[in-house]
Amino acid sequence: MKALTQQQVDFFRFNGFLFPVPALTQPEIATCLAGLARLETDLGCAVADADPKWRSHGHMHSPWFNDLIRHPRILDAIEDLIGPDILVWTSTFFIKEPHSPTYAAWHQDGGYFGLEPKESVCAWVALTDASKEAGCMEQLSFQGQPRLYHHAPLGLANSINRAGQTIMEPFDDTNPTAMALPAGSFSLHHELAVHRSAPNNASHRRVGIGLNYVAPHVRVDGPVRCRAMLVRGEDRYGHFDLIEPPGGEGDPVALAAHQAVSDRYRENYRQQVEQHPRRFAPAG
Repeated sequence: MKALTQQQVDFFRFNGFLFPVPALTQPEIATCLAGLARLETDLGCAVADADPKWRSHGHMHSPWFNDLIRHPRILDAIEDLIGPDILVWTSTFFIKEPHSPTYAAWHQDGGYFGLEPKESVCAWVALTDASKEAGCMEQLSFQGQPRLYHHAPLGLANSINRAGQTIMEPFDDTNPTAMALPAGSFSLHHELAVHRSAPNNASHRRVGIGLNYVAPHVRVDGPVRCRAMLVRGEDRYGHFDLIEPPGGEGDPVALAAHQAVSDRYRENYRQQVEQHPRRFAPAG
């Protein structure tokens, strides 16, 4: 084990989540928040109010973000869960403004990823305090039996998830765990972990970044060939087109690559939304 104890790994395997794991120093937090501020200055608005592509794959266009996905403490924890060869599948800003109604309904990250096998792990990094008051994630244990639930993209108002997706079949939501995180720490959750988050009732901005990692043997079950970035080890499978880190903020090559990655990701997501109901249709 590089970062986690065997007890922590066993807890993750059984429950589908783990928190908190310390990672960033105060100067590292400040670097990330300054980078976010520059991005929003360039966009002329908050990330959430910009074109949806800017919410995701920030590691493609911002060196500070690319440093974050490669942070040794994060990668060491990920390696303890998925092995030494690690790809970044996607990354997403999850920002809730002070006293914002923004929330997430009960869902699973893997509902529309289309990854097989379903083994991706998200490191959710808190850049400001993600307290229960600020709308931290609440997770349900999958009790050692992860499975995919039937979702629907309802376009829910104020949803932090782009499709406003939620689970459409009965499940037991009576005992959630609130994953409160102090700034600089991160949580880990499996793509089949069921979770939600409430609105931000705090007076500060809740800034989180989700980093989704997969081992190279994982592939997309669909016609779209997606892109990913190798951040540790090697890729012996070739299921993704590998992409290089950005040369600098505003670098034209990096911005073009970000657009291409975003286009493929969104097309795969669209197709997975269409295919998802067929997985739950009655046989015959």
